[in-house]
Amino acid sequence: MGKEARGAESADRGTNPFVFLVGCPRSGTTLLRRIVDAHPQIAVTPETHWLPRFCTKGVGCTPEGLVTPALLPRLLGHGRFPDLGVGRAELERLLGDGEPVTYAQFVGGLFDLYGRAQGKRLVGDKTPGYVRKIRTLHALWPASRFVHLIRDGRDVCLSARTWKRRDGTTGLEADYPTWADEPVITAALWWADHVRRGRRWGRKLGPGLYCEVRYEALVARPAEECARLCAFLGVGFDERMLRFHEGRTVAAPGLSAKDAWLPITPGLRDWRTQMPASDLERFEAAAGPLLDELGYPRAVPHPPAEALARAAQVAALCFARRRARTSAGSQT
Repeated sequence: MGKEARGAESADRGTNPFVFLVGCPRSGTTLLRRIVDAHPQIAVTPETHWLPRFCTKGVGCTPEGLVTPALLPRLLGHGRFPDLGVGRAELERLLGDGEPVTYAQFVGGLFDLYGRAQGKRLVGDKTPGYVRKIRTLHALWPASRFVHLIRDGRDVCLSARTWKRRDGTTGLEADYPTWADEPVITAALWWADHVRRGRRWGRKLGPGLYCEVRYEALVARPAEECARLCAFLGVGFDERMLRFHEGRTVAAPGLSAKDAWLPITPGLRDWRTQMPASDLERFEAAAGPLLDELGYPRAVPHPPAEALARAAQVAALCFARRRARTSAGSQT
């Protein structure tokens, strides 16, 4: 059976996870999640972060991919798991009466539970970083679809520089040793890595399982883009997707667009007016070719040699850190 046929079958039988919403962090994936979650047939879980890691690292799984009871305490102890609203008793029932249960089946059952609580048949996941794990996720759930949200990296950079996660960091400090000294070039490399990996593996799946959505198009023409997205997902377009914010918007000073539950709003970030010329030069020296590939106009078509050399130096440092971490991981 071809990939497109498997994707269509997924919508018919309600196999979960039905869809993964992915993209470089700070690209608007929370907005996309709220839009899709407002569809009457699709529920989208909060970010999970553990789906591919637990399986590939053998956490509560045998080498053959079968779940063991050791998975339950690791799930229940994960900081993100309580967001799903599933308790220990329900997890134990997913293990069945002793018959072997694969990790893919177990997670599918978990997503089914979340969907039933929301009154919806199809359930997806929104974890931006999974854009780098498309190959692993596809191997686990061959019928799952992937929606890759892409945003102009210069606007992503603006957002990343003010980003604070639950632990008070951006998350880039540990993986990118150059973040403190060269945040703009580092953000450019970080964005480019996420986008390129997502496109490389997503396109191998074909148009039946992989769809790219531009953030700029989504906020400029929301009805048109939502209709296109629904066609990809095999569900009818519903106007409620555009009204996800109704009854939730908070009018309070100082809140971010996310915390204020703003409606679809163009222009929340604009590198043309908010990014200093020196930062534009640094960013485009590091990620200019990808901007060109994606069709985003450059502000600095020909960065000076000094900026290009510095971008190459930062990239080499980041690559050396990644290679060292990969080598250390392979030895544990």
